[in-house]
Amino acid sequence: MKYTRHSPSLAGQVLAVNVLLVVATLFAASAAANLNLKIQDQRFEFALLALTIVLVLSVNIMMLRRRFSPLERLIQQIEAVDPAQASGGAELAAGSAEEIDRLAAAFRRMLGRIEAERRRSGRLVLRAQEEERRRLARDLHDEVNQALTAILLRLEALSQAAPPELGDELGELKRLVNQAMAELLQLARQLRPTALDDHGLVPAIATQVRRFAAQTGIDADMRTQGETTLPPDQEIEVYRIAQEALANIARHAKAERVEIDLSANGHGFELSVRDDGRGFDTSVGPRGLGLGGMAERARLVGGELTIDSRPGTGTAVTLRLP
Repeated sequence: MKYTRHSPSLAGQVLAVNVLLVVATLFAASAAANLNLKIQDQRFEFALLALTIVLVLSVNIMMLRRRFSPLERLIQQIEAVDPAQASGGAELAAGSAEEIDRLAAAFRRMLGRIEAERRRSGRLVLRAQEEERRRLARDLHDEVNQALTAILLRLEALSQAAPPELGDELGELKRLVNQAMAELLQLARQLRPTALDDHGLVPAIATQVRRFAAQTGIDADMRTQGETTLPPDQEIEVYRIAQEALANIARHAKAERVEIDLSANGHGFELSVRDDGRGFDTSVGPRGLGLGGMAERARLVGGELTIDSRPGTGTAVTLRLP
């Protein structure tokens, strides 16, 4: 076990120095006044001097506690701050001294710079991920899909010249190739939805909702309000959050109905995905939902993600962008 030596606090050091100074002053005053404790009258004068110095020391201790207590509270607040969650506007109580206020303001500015850099680097990472998704989707569609198409054409040519007894096997091979092509195209769409690049956010989410309803059999209704105009970085994150929310519903919710609302006004943009499924306890949060990743995507584009759910009452995922 490693032992770590802790230095005394600043307030404790100042108090110790003051005690030494007071004791030294007491003896110096006694020596200067030629006080002799063997003389009865001088004992009273010495006691009076000692009492005065003790009172001065007590007042000194009270003043030190009063002046250093805001610093101690500020240190506790700083230690409680989570840089991964807090923004530059973290609430720090103002002190009773100019230095405490300056220290709190400096810490708030530092948090602001950390948050700005975290968002900038996070957006760069997400942008690189989307570029890689776009490249993979293009390669899957242009290269792998073309190779499967060539295989299918060869199978068609072989089926014309093959003996009848191989007809069933060739037909099964063509079915498997067609199935692989369909799954490949679906994977390419999930990697990078072409509707988002070609038509914008609302048509892309509408396409995702229709595909979700067709694949799961869950009744899904989408409503829009206002004109949605977002920067490209925000559009892709809104789409990914909606995509993840629908995927969670399909895997875990056991829902019968889903409602998706997109609304935009002069105050910002809001995406809401609600289901009537089994819900969960948000204080515990089931594993595998990717809620932390969704919340991080929202923060990186300056938004806020809230999740309202209770067992048996369904779940509501809401994204708000300023």
